[in-house]
Amino acid sequence: MQHTRTQKFTRAAVGIGAGALLAIAAPLAASAHVTVTPDQVEAGGWSYLTFRAPTESDTASTTKLEFHLPKDTPFTHVSYQPVAGWAAEVTEETLPEPVDVLGNEVSEAPTEVVYTAEGAGIAPGQVQMFTLSVGPVADTGSIAIPVTQTYSDGTVVEWAATPEQIEEDDTLDPAPVLRVNDAPPADDHHAGSGDQDAAAGAAAEAPEVSADAGGVTLGLSIAALVIAAGGVLLGAVALSRTRKASA
Repeated sequence: MQHTRTQKFTRAAVGIGAGALLAIAAPLAASAHVTVTPDQVEAGGWSYLTFRAPTESDTASTTKLEFHLPKDTPFTHVSYQPVAGWAAEVTEETLPEPVDVLGNEVSEAPTEVVYTAEGAGIAPGQVQMFTLSVGPVADTGSIAIPVTQTYSDGTVVEWAATPEQIEEDDTLDPAPVLRVNDAPPADDHHAGSGDQDAAAGAAAEAPEVSADAGGVTLGLSIAALVIAAGGVLLGAVALSRTRKASA
């Protein structure tokens, strides 16, 4: 009877350890897409937008990122923050038709920013930050900024689905979205205006965020999870042996 109880306890501990890993791994997997911070901005203002781009592939590196800027609610000015190991270019085009932006008629605007890796790019398990300065922000509901991510093996991922499309099919790859007048989702803990100002200041002061730093942070987080789960399993084994010795 004592042996049976010990087996049950050990199995329960193993289940708890595995469950803990899955519980934390799930949000990590869910966040493994291109996102933008802040995701809430004010109409008429200017903002630093920091895009977080992780490499999801286990075997290929990210070598190119194309940020597709809106043409129906254009920014009249866009500049980029240089990133070590990457070449960047802003493309300006004539819009399909003139657009009114905050009382001004706009016929030309930046429509794309392309970052191309000059070296290895973003390796598997790493993440890189790319910061753009944009403005003024149009007085609208929300602005989607689709991103094309190209890998060293030729794979191309289009982060282009709108929130409406995601509601219909959550398997689609979501585009980063700036909310202007639209309210954020109930579960979206976006930064407040004060936090946004602080984030903008930090982005302006920090010349770059290295891919290695992001990779190390992620690696340490995963290592901590493995160690924690290992502790649960070792505790179960030790208790099992103690009970056997006293039986």
